[in-house]
Amino acid sequence: MLLCPKTASRLHRSFSPLKATLICPTFRLTVTSPSTISLSPCASARPLRGGAAALPIRAFSAAAGDPPPSAAAAAAAEMAAITAVEHVVLFKVRDGTDTAKISAMISNLRSLVSLDGVLLLSAAHVLRHRSSAASSFGFTHLLHSRYRTKEELAAYSAHPAHISVVREFVLPICEDIMAVDWIAEFESDSVALPPGSAARVTLMKLIESAGEAEKGVVLESLHGAKRLLGGAVEQLSYGENFSPARAKGFSVGSIAVFPGVEELDEVDEKGVDLMEAQKEKVRPLLESLIVLDFLVPPPLPATSGL
Repeated sequence: MLLCPKTASRLHRSFSPLKATLICPTFRLTVTSPSTISLSPCASARPLRGGAAALPIRAFSAAAGDPPPSAAAAAAAEMAAITAVEHVVLFKVRDGTDTAKISAMISNLRSLVSLDGVLLLSAAHVLRHRSSAASSFGFTHLLHSRYRTKEELAAYSAHPAHISVVREFVLPICEDIMAVDWIAEFESDSVALPPGSAARVTLMKLIESAGEAEKGVVLESLHGAKRLLGGAVEQLSYGENFSPARAKGFSVGSIAVFPGVEELDEVDEKGVDLMEAQKEKVRPLLESLIVLDFLVPPPLPATSGL
């Protein structure tokens, strides 16, 4: 039997009970020999915007004796999921900081896109706060980057160039910093973000008594958000934070990407947001919710360096 590629790829991975509930809350499936996805670089990988290589996909194949796949199944195979690590850092720059120092922080953070393992990297000012918690924290800028693996994120974090930028340009002007990391699934060739895209970051802190089941309800609501938003959203990334040290207790993160501010505003005007599907179930489970927007900046000029 030919499985839907997203289902097969998810079943092939080793999931916690929470993620198993999220992916298939109403069905139980048993797969004895699922196909596999190769994420290793290959010569045929297509370039992403910004020069990073797209993660190659090995197509799922039917077992011997299965009928040829239909056109719909073949098209679905082209949409096989890949995974990438999301890294979101929020900064609060001190009031009264010289604008030249802020620009230097942003430009030097953006220069880190040239480090090995970075699929994409955006550093920008926060366009607007969309929740009371976001306004209360008062974050002014953010960095959003993606990596193939946790190991590549760790290598980026430990790189001397990254450490130097943080020490010389970030810490001297920032009074607060938080970071959230998660693993997300993307459709083939969709890891890049076009310049000018509008992105909404949502970070969730669950109530103290919440366990895995409650976290599963929150994630399931995000799982259904793309259906609610329809074609308005270009990407929807979400997952459990795996780096608690600087996350201030926020354990779930999400990024919704829209073609531009106009499309994002249109969604807001219709009263649809990432929690709309099951808001009555989710709200009692949340202690705090940070929601803020930013614009994906244009790529750095080719001559820029560290």
